[in-house]
Amino acid sequence: MTALFLAVDGGNSKTDVVLGTADGRVLGYARGGTSSPHSLGLPGAVRVLDTLIADARARAGVPAGTPVDLAAIYLAGADLPVEVDRLHAAVADRDWARRYVVDNDCFALLRAGTANPDAIAVVCGAGNNCVGRAADGRTARFPSLGPISGDWGGGHDLAEHTLRDAARGEDGRGEPTGLTDAVARHFGRPTVESVSIALHLGELPRHAVHELTPLLFDVAAAGDPVALRLVRRQADEILAQHRVAAARLGLTDAPHALVLGGGVLRARHAVLHEWILAGAHARSPRVEVTVVADPPVAGAALLALDTLHGGPAPHPVERSVRTALGDPAGARSGEPGSPWRADHLRTPEPQT
Repeated sequence: MTALFLAVDGGNSKTDVVLGTADGRVLGYARGGTSSPHSLGLPGAVRVLDTLIADARARAGVPAGTPVDLAAIYLAGADLPVEVDRLHAAVADRDWARRYVVDNDCFALLRAGTANPDAIAVVCGAGNNCVGRAADGRTARFPSLGPISGDWGGGHDLAEHTLRDAARGEDGRGEPTGLTDAVARHFGRPTVESVSIALHLGELPRHAVHELTPLLFDVAAAGDPVALRLVRRQADEILAQHRVAAARLGLTDAPHALVLGGGVLRARHAVLHEWILAGAHARSPRVEVTVVADPPVAGAALLALDTLHGGPAPHPVERSVRTALGDPAGARSGEPGSPWRADHLRTPEPQT
């Protein structure tokens, strides 16, 4: 029997697990909630992975005792080298596979976006992060510990600042902005002040603020100066991450890939996307910018296959994995022809 691998992409909101073979066949898939050790602690993260790996095995029809040659596990929250080491020690105690590769989930997204050995990935989803790699094996990364390590940006930060600027524009402390009417209208309230009071009193859930990120980009696209400044700040942060990572790896003037991922960047909001393209090419004229199309778990699977093959997976193998995992929208809808029917996609509740 050909070698088996497990591939895990665990983000802050969901975790995908794939069981496949060294020749690129995908046998089973499972999805659950977050497996970030920052959110659940290591024991909680391992319990979530236990559930999903067992589910992927069951869906593949692979008995629990069947040996798996490699588990490639990429999780949000594995940011510092010590955190990667602790995660590796925790999973190595399990019987999921004979050997393990463990790292931050940004590396899975990077591989999903490019096979170029000289590459940088910037992820802008709920938060913001950046990693890079060079052909000689060197990597670049940031602590990514939130404000205490200088981080800014991502959908949650943008939404919070949208509400703040809308409130200040309404009461006169800030510049008048179209965000004010847009925020009040979004929540069906007469004023932003009434929105703030409703959030304070619990009449609106605090997480509802995060709904404001797409609204920000709509108002910016209409030319609102306040919204545009906020979007420009996000573009500048992404460009700063790319600039620093490229300099650390000696790639500033060399050909390399810049992979953009995460919900904010995948949406290709015109103003943000155009600013990033212009800024990246102005500093690194030989950079090739791409927005990742395949789900990050495809990158985790390809990294597993790269390890099993002792180098980049052969093109037919990579093509097979991308074909199987590269249609997440169709997979979730269970459309005919999708590689994953709806009944493949049961999502077990995370255990904490």
